[in-house]
Amino acid sequence: MLTSLDKAAPWAIGIFRIVVGFLFFCHGTSTLLAWPVAPYSGQTADFGAWPSWWAGAIQLVGGVLIMAGIGTRAAAFIGSGSMAVAYFWKHQGDGLLPIQNDGDSAALFCWSLLLLVFIGSGRLALGSLLNSRTESAAPEPVPTGSRSEAPTPETV
Repeated sequence: MLTSLDKAAPWAIGIFRIVVGFLFFCHGTSTLLAWPVAPYSGQTADFGAWPSWWAGAIQLVGGVLIMAGIGTRAAAFIGSGSMAVAYFWKHQGDGLLPIQNDGDSAALFCWSLLLLVFIGSGRLALGSLLNSRTESAAPEPVPTGSRSEAPTPETV
């Protein structure tokens, strides 16, 4: 018998996914568009500039996909990897712990997105709606014909 918490878990996962995706998206829009605030440097990343523009693009596109629940596991995997790179490449040199090196958000995004890789999108995901429509529209598999099988002890 499921407890009320077990029944609510897919909904909580869906809300968690939406919140994490929105925050990830906001980091991307800040880096690329200076919205809702300008990035720490005060300037947006130049188009194609490595690594800032690419990180912003991953955050913006990945955040939208994660929020919508479309390709959640793949988008979260790529986003998690980009945050691990950001942490070790940019932050780790400034101190051992995230609180010392201002890498808190990179570490939290990395682990939150990695969790979504394993638990999936939960409820409220457009991906599951799209998958159910394509599954219902797919034709039933056609039998390939009779195959001769060796008799089993039950049939003999």
